[in-house]
Amino acid sequence: MSVCELNYFPAYILTSMKKLLFSLCLAMLCSLVSGQTASLKLQIIDEHDETPIPGVIVKIIGTNTGGVTDIDGMVSFENLTVGSYQLQLSLIGYERKRVSVTIPTETPVTIIHLHEEHGNLEEVVVQSTRSSRTIADTPTRIELIAGEELEEKANMKPGDIRLLLSESTGIMVQVTSPTSANASIRIQGLDGRYTQLLKDGFPLYSGAASGLSLLQIPPLDLQQVEVLKGSASTLYGGGAIAGLVNLISKRPSEEGETSFLLNSTNAGGFDISGFHGKRNGKWGSTIFAAYNTNSPFDPADIGLSAIPKFQRYTFNPRLFYYPRKDTHVEFGINMNQEDRKGGNMALLRNQEAPVNAFFEENNSFRINSQFQLNHELAENKRLQVKNAVNFFDRSLTTNNYLFQGQQWSSFSEVNYQVDKTKSDWVMGANVYTEQFIDQDQVLDRSYHLQTYGLFAQNTWTIQPQWILESGLRTDYVPDYGWAVLPRVAMLWKANANFSSRFGGGLGYKAPTIFTEETERLQYQNVLPIQPASNVLERSYGLNWDVNYKTGLLDDALFVSINHLFFYTYLNRPLFLEPVENNLGLFQLQNIDGHVDTRGMETNVKWEWRDFKWLMGYSFTDARIIRQGNSNTYPLTPKHRINSVLFYEVHDEIRIGWESYYFSPQQLSDGSVGQSYWIMGFMAEKMWERFSVYINFENFLDARQTRFDTIFTGSINNPIFREIYAPLDGFVVNGGVKIRL
Repeated sequence: MSVCELNYFPAYILTSMKKLLFSLCLAMLCSLVSGQTASLKLQIIDEHDETPIPGVIVKIIGTNTGGVTDIDGMVSFENLTVGSYQLQLSLIGYERKRVSVTIPTETPVTIIHLHEEHGNLEEVVVQSTRSSRTIADTPTRIELIAGEELEEKANMKPGDIRLLLSESTGIMVQVTSPTSANASIRIQGLDGRYTQLLKDGFPLYSGAASGLSLLQIPPLDLQQVEVLKGSASTLYGGGAIAGLVNLISKRPSEEGETSFLLNSTNAGGFDISGFHGKRNGKWGSTIFAAYNTNSPFDPADIGLSAIPKFQRYTFNPRLFYYPRKDTHVEFGINMNQEDRKGGNMALLRNQEAPVNAFFEENNSFRINSQFQLNHELAENKRLQVKNAVNFFDRSLTTNNYLFQGQQWSSFSEVNYQVDKTKSDWVMGANVYTEQFIDQDQVLDRSYHLQTYGLFAQNTWTIQPQWILESGLRTDYVPDYGWAVLPRVAMLWKANANFSSRFGGGLGYKAPTIFTEETERLQYQNVLPIQPASNVLERSYGLNWDVNYKTGLLDDALFVSINHLFFYTYLNRPLFLEPVENNLGLFQLQNIDGHVDTRGMETNVKWEWRDFKWLMGYSFTDARIIRQGNSNTYPLTPKHRINSVLFYEVHDEIRIGWESYYFSPQQLSDGSVGQSYWIMGFMAEKMWERFSVYINFENFLDARQTRFDTIFTGSINNPIFREIYAPLDGFVVNGGVKIRL
């Protein structure tokens, strides 16, 4: 070894030791810094009104640390290691949010804004299932219309609920009278008589009232609308083969609510309505009153009305009594009077018209009472008593025929409910009566139906992710026999993002003369039902859906997807047939065959800040199988697309754009209708005490009279074809809402 190498060796060792010592010091310093701790104080406030939000769950992602904000929206974390963290914030009614924070923070308190999520329906308790469970924990598939969606539809059509229902995926409103605009609800391709329409759980709109019901129910006193698709006969008996629609009225609150609405249209319509509700101690009340009117409207200029001349008065007072904490009583009256006349425009305008000018006039009066007693016998055990009595008087007059009759109906029920931690029970008995008195002394279609029912339903949480609902109903209908209706539904919640429901059940429908086919004929020359030859229509239904929801882009964008498969088999359905060797007369007969409808529905919801985009698609294959021959069920579009783009700044502005596509429909005469699009635009500006809105409905002016005919023969003796598209075309309406 040279001298130079000997001299270099100590210097190399010294340099290496210096580097090692520096690395050790640096590591010790980093360790010391990383071991330092600090506190984190957060305040969560509402993005719109800058108020603190209590009850927000705040979790530090990747750790087991979390907290809940207090009444001042504050939450604190102590002894957190200095560094960066991801926080997740969640609260029902607000959008979930992820934020990044670095400790130590620059300010003593870190303020985080949360955006209110309007229309979060999964945590709403539904009434149609008669349990205390939310939609998210209910095996029965339920669609809910509430919140801003209900208000938006009310802006578009404040006089009735046709638009409210027709724009939901898988539901159509079928026009049964082109001049009077009478209509019925069709779910998944089946006729409207297979859908049960309820008000607060009471069947008030069947029989003679069915053709006018959708036109006579204003939506402005409704809190929410619950739609069950498929057999729902366990709790509600016959008629709910295709499903049911339950209209839930507003209830009084201690804060109180008083509101008014004024609306007018370029088609000659005018609506004014008012609602007041308030609870004071043991007493509460709600009062709803409305006046709706329209001048005759003929956008096609063919001389026949697309919108009839009508005026309607509605008055619905309800009284609530809370004598004790465990008891409350409700009593209400619904009254409705309407004069509706359609047909020849010159006649409706009181102008010179031919003596034999065609017209169709409906005069109707409805009054019904609703009584309900709810009493808590013990913890989680309730007794409920319900009763409703309904009177409906209707006369339908044309230029050559008069149909007139009165209908009395009643509904009484006693049920007992038990809600336990894992299992809920509801069981009871009810009696339903329906009597129609026909004033036609020649045909005399009078009838008296009675139904006696017993039912029981259990909802069992087998495991947190598996919930089973099973029910059995037994009805006895004199002249038609027994109907035994089992039903089952299963909910599987795989995780917070994915769930699936599967269910099925049996249903039935007792025959009456009130169908869509007889309504189109104004009941002229229709023979009475014959219990000796007519039988109950019986059904078997299945449905399966899958649901997925997730947050994207750090939970800034939320997506939810629901896909439903459905199938219904209807045995020996009731159809209107011409009487052999007796021209001009018709008889309702149970055919030797069946109807089956199958298909699927897809609903996708996108949410980003104040924007929401609802997309829907339905495929429906409905067929009549008779004597080995299979034919398409008329008036059922195979494909339908709906899209609603919505922007809302809470209590400030609301804007919506809607698009709906209907594919060609097979008609009864073998022809095929044309496909069409409907588009609409709505805007509303809100202030503290009032708001103004405007709505452009069907601004593409899609209507059957533009691309097809609606009748054959002369204008004074028209023979109407089936209506598969709108008739009123492009209509603009606007109005003012006042809140006191």
